[in-house]
Amino acid sequence: MNSRTINKIRKKIQLDKEIALQKVLELIAAGVSVENPEQLHIRGMISCGENVKFDSNVIIEGNVKLEDGVLVGANSILKDCTIGKGTTINPFSIVEGAVIGENCFIGPYGRIRPDVSIGDYVSIGNFVEVKNANIASHCRINHLSFVGDADLAECVTIGAGTITCNHDGVGINRTTIEEGAYIGSGCELVAPLKVNRNATVASGSTITEDVAADALTIARSRQVMIENWKGPKLKK
Repeated sequence: MNSRTINKIRKKIQLDKEIALQKVLELIAAGVSVENPEQLHIRGMISCGENVKFDSNVIIEGNVKLEDGVLVGANSILKDCTIGKGTTINPFSIVEGAVIGENCFIGPYGRIRPDVSIGDYVSIGNFVEVKNANIASHCRINHLSFVGDADLAECVTIGAGTITCNHDGVGINRTTIEEGAYIGSGCELVAPLKVNRNATVASGSTITEDVAADALTIARSRQVMIENWKGPKLKK
């Protein structure tokens, strides 16, 4: 690569930086709070309401709309999404192709994939992934869970480490969870499946059939104790 080509690349890089910084300065002039102007990377179009705040090293791609009071944590990526008033995107979260309501908490390390609609006052815990799902208001999805191809009515709780088993090896199947249902930690919901209104699923259950309303469903092996068991031991 000759010196002329290198100089052209340098000039383009410098110009791109100046254009990007100008976009950030326009946001600041409009009242947006930016922790580090040089670390807000705008690679698309962004619309911000009042009192929006960005921490360091945030990437904006596509068309992003942030309503009043949105907080975006460090090292997050927002792409083609709308985020409602008062919602917090905690650090290291990725939101793509989604609509998120008001006063929600996402992450840290949350992954909101395309075709997701989230209502108001929803909590998405750390290391939670949501894909192609409709989540109504006042739901809570706790850490280390996967909710994919699912429809959750209002006031549903998903315990930590619970997954919707949406793929059967051939096609995608949906899970429907009605209002007020409580899914314990460490459950597997094998779609297609419906959990009816106010149902409770015990922790550690593998659910393969529809769950009745207003009932407790337990689907796990009974605990067995074998005395004087000689298990493997590590050698010193």
